[in-house]
Amino acid sequence: MLFLTQSAAVYGIDALVVDIEVNLQPVPKEDSAAPFTIVGLPDAAIRESRERIRAAIKNSGFFFPFHKTTVNLAPADIRKEGASFDLPIALGILGANGDLGDGDNAGKTLSIGELSLDGRVRPVRGALSIALAARENGIANLILPEENATEVDDVVQAEATRR
Repeated sequence: MLFLTQSAAVYGIDALVVDIEVNLQPVPKEDSAAPFTIVGLPDAAIRESRERIRAAIKNSGFFFPFHKTTVNLAPADIRKEGASFDLPIALGILGANGDLGDGDNAGKTLSIGELSLDGRVRPVRGALSIALAARENGIANLILPEENATEVDDVVQAEATRR
């Protein structure tokens, strides 16, 4: 069960689109805990996101799959930082588990956001750079925290008006 979604990493004022690949693999029932691994040069905040994501999924009324969960943040040779990958990783897990339908629009959607333990989405830094990178890469849909929406919408609308 593989699911692909997208997010972005911010470097200064620029952003780079990051593919988030989530693979779920069944584990034997006798195993007490299913491993949850994040690869692709994640920093400590991203590695810690495993517990935030697990709690947010459960507390939002979804089932967290009892599977070996492998998350790849690509490209693997570029360092990824911060909690803004929480939401896209959670969406990737739900998608791989079949909770998001067929996933046809996943390649056309980029998401960012830090998750609280109860599933709320918290604002992140660099939303404007991420929105511009999404547009430059032909990504049609952007899922972001409500607190970041005004910042992104005002600038994107102003730029569209100038064209």
